[in-house]
Amino acid sequence: MTGTGRPAPPPPGGVLWSLAGDIRGLLMLPAALTLQVAHPAVGAGVDDHSVFRTDPWGRGERSLSSLQLWVYGGEAAAEEGHRLRKLHRTIQGTDTRGRRYHALTPANYAWVHATGFPVYQHASRYLVRPLTEAQERALYREWLQVGRVLGIQDRDMPQTVEEFWPYYRRMLADEVEATVVVRELVATGAPVPPPDRGPLVLRLLLRALWPVLLPPLARFRAFITVGLMPPDARAAIGLDWTPQQERRLRRFGAVVRRVVPVLPERLRYLPLARSARKEWRDGGARPGGNPR
Repeated sequence: MTGTGRPAPPPPGGVLWSLAGDIRGLLMLPAALTLQVAHPAVGAGVDDHSVFRTDPWGRGERSLSSLQLWVYGGEAAAEEGHRLRKLHRTIQGTDTRGRRYHALTPANYAWVHATGFPVYQHASRYLVRPLTEAQERALYREWLQVGRVLGIQDRDMPQTVEEFWPYYRRMLADEVEATVVVRELVATGAPVPPPDRGPLVLRLLLRALWPVLLPPLARFRAFITVGLMPPDARAAIGLDWTPQQERRLRRFGAVVRRVVPVLPERLRYLPLARSARKEWRDGGARPGGNPR
């Protein structure tokens, strides 16, 4: 708990502390987001209420900032969790199976959160290193703590790794599907506006080059989204993945694993993570045996 009695974020120096702010986490996010919206209710909510089509860059920036606060925000983590719940209070409608949904229905909200764990666990094998059993258990405990920050009750989340995997397999068997939003997120021909963030000169340059840059970027996004999704989830949704693509992903991962750990801190970690890590180190702490 924090000083205000609200749930505290996961502990400094933990597995999630190491993964969430690393730039390699940016490569993992599309797979987690796509697995989230494969749930009919979540997909319908995003389809009906999100601005991801009209403001993809702003939507992505806000989502990333929110995620960073959950892990590195200290007292602000619980405030961000409260803000998100308030934001989702009016999101409701009918999903693709004709069922009424509400964004804050515990099963729906818990699924959105739950998807992060299997994606981190799977994607780390390619981009970081395979987690040990102890690291996997620690990661799950820390992800549970993030769930509490988001206002998810313990009764709505599997409380151990052993309880998580049957829940996860049941969701894959009974719920997930290739929703409209899933198909858009893995499409290579969907229209995406040029970035509208950053210095004016850069934005103007990107706008001029966007017709040339977008096709390869869209192909890479689809490749990394499908490739870093756990194979059982990929199969449940019906996303194709070939042995050739698997080999390409392994080669890409090998390069990333060699390059990122030797980057300077300012390039390797996102700003809030970098600031939190510095404050933690200045307090006398030293990194433990977490993934690199």
